Amino acid sequence: MRNSRAILIIGAALLLALGAVVMAAKWMGEQGPSGSQVVVAIANINQGSRLAPTSLQLAEWPATSVPPGAITDLKALEGRIARAEILVGEPILESKLAPKGTLGGLSSVVSAGKRAMTVRVNDVVGVAGFALPGNYVDILVNMQATGSDLSGAGSGAISKIVLERILVLAVAQESTVDDSKPRVVNAVTLELAPDQVEKLDLARSIGELSLVLRNQVDPQPAATAGATRESVLGLPERSAAQPVAAPDFEPAPRAAAPVRQNAAPRTDGVLVIRGLDAASQSF
Repeated sequence: MRNSRAILIIGAALLLALGAVVMAAKWMGEQGPSGSQVVVAIANINQGSRLAPTSLQLAEWPATSVPPGAITDLKALEGRIARAEILVGEPILESKLAPKGTLGGLSSVVSAGKRAMTVRVNDVVGVAGFALPGNYVDILVNMQATGSDLSGAGSGAISKIVLERILVLAVAQESTVDDSKPRVVNAVTLELAPDQVEKLDLARSIGELSLVLRNQVDPQPAATAGATRESVLGLPERSAAQPVAAPDFEPAPRAAAPVRQNAAPRTDGVLVIRGLDAASQSF
């Protein structure tokens, strides 16, 4: 009797232990990789470069955290161009790839509907080399006064932000540089909408351009009226047609011209003298 009770207790313990093992295995399976595979980069891939098979591999990825647009087939990436820089261990996303059929280079980086335009800069205009690919800048134009003298006569000078949050595509001939090291260059390529290209082309012909580095995640517009000579020096704004001030004195009235009286018509006659009196007598 005692032996049968002991065997029953041992059997129940074994069943409970087996159940615990099954539950633990199931829990560990849920915590571990679920078998989903995505393509990740095993080397840094520069912007505008073609994806090489040696830079890619399939890696296990939890099914609950697979990013949208992740690529799961290595063959689907043949001939594709990276539109943005991809770092080691980062999954390859469709949003970071140029459209199929793109041949590479800077043209593959330009967004649909946008244009790439290059402007000349120097160490001051180019924000001392801190305007790097991937940064956003505002474009400032400084238009000097024309025909003005020391008193400020003539059309006034103005400094105004004409374009905001413009993406820097490349500096000089490079679209990828080390973000931690500023680089002074003589040209910067910007990504612009067609109407912005026209504004920038006109702005550089009527004044001097400057780039203003802005926060990467700040979308707020500046909404400024521009700086003029009067606003900087605190002077009253000069109107377009300023009236002439009236004089402080009253001008002397002009003397009226004397009116000539018509002379009496001349008639023929003789002067008659009678003693001390003389008189003219007409006939």
